[in-house]
Amino acid sequence: MPTKTTELDVRVIPPREKHPTIFRTFDGLARGESMVIINDHDPRPLRYQFEAEHPREFAWTYEAEGPEVWRVRIDRR
Repeated sequence: MPTKTTELDVRVIPPREKHPTIFRTFDGLARGESMVIINDHDPRPLRYQFEAEHPREFAWTYEAEGPEVWRVRIDRR
């Protein structure tokens, strides 16, 4: 189980700053820590970006799948 969880509501972040903010937050996590992203749509493209840039370094778990709020837990491995 992750020891620390950072919650990040990206609904309030300007679109061009969302992914950079998410990746900065992820880069600040130690192994075993996690972050939860809260969004207004499925962040599937973000998952593809994680798979390309951080293969085998994360686990992706949907905690809520819309229709209005999406919550995704990203654990740092």
